[in-house]
Amino acid sequence: MHPHPTTTTPTTEDELMERARKRVGMKLGFYTHALVFVLVNLGLYALNAFQGGHRWSHFPLWGWGLGLTIHGIVTFIGLRGEGVRERMLADEVARLRQRR
Repeated sequence: MHPHPTTTTPTTEDELMERARKRVGMKLGFYTHALVFVLVNLGLYALNAFQGGHRWSHFPLWGWGLGLTIHGIVTFIGLRGEGVRERMLADEVARLRQRR
């Protein structure tokens, strides 16, 4: 049984709104990152195609794509594991209070 059930489940409208804001902020941060990724890499591809010569535009695409993938994984796993994080935080607070 969990010692602090109110820390894992929002009970008031304010708590629900705060949690919703945080979740929406995480999602919008990822979506903004994805949009910038697409636009910048399209621009780099166009620049590379216009200049001709050796094709180099795929290098930033791969590196940044890896970063974007990691950002997405962290974001969406973080949203799914939100309750786990809250329970761990509540447990740590309880341990710290016992040490006083």
